[in-house]
Amino acid sequence: MKRIAIIAIVLLAGCTRNDQDSKYLRWVGDAEPDPEIDASDFQLCGSEKMVQQYLHFGQGLQYGGEKTALRKRFEEAYRPVETAQSGWIRIRFIVNCQGQAGRFRMIGSDLDYGEQIFDERITDQLLKIAQSLDGWAVLSKGGNPRDYYQYLIFKINNGDLTDILP
Repeated sequence: MKRIAIIAIVLLAGCTRNDQDSKYLRWVGDAEPDPEIDASDFQLCGSEKMVQQYLHFGQGLQYGGEKTALRKRFEEAYRPVETAQSGWIRIRFIVNCQGQAGRFRMIGSDLDYGEQIFDERITDQLLKIAQSLDGWAVLSKGGNPRDYYQYLIFKINNGDLTDILP
């Protein structure tokens, strides 16, 4: 019994860490600033640790006009690409307390959720359209505006945009 208590103390002591010394992100998918791909004028209103995950506020899509308006923007701007590629493309980003979006990150998968690199003619269009969206809601907690993550998932079928989630 004494040996188990000693092991538990050693394990617990190893679990404490200083966030500044951690090589791990706070949450899976956190988007650290990257000056090579991020707009230099995008600024968070709070600290990195305070960016709200979309799963925490449970309010779904935070876009003016909701999914109908968002879908319309993509349907008007996206041009199908002649390719046999099909799958899912997720764009995740941060919306700051002023309703501005930045730190866009993209990942693709095939229809079986295996990693897939999509034709740039597809990804460039989706990213450009997502970056042009200007109707993001300002969220607040306790009367204070908050920065938060948002995501869009696109279903691609043979180069055609067939669905947008959430």
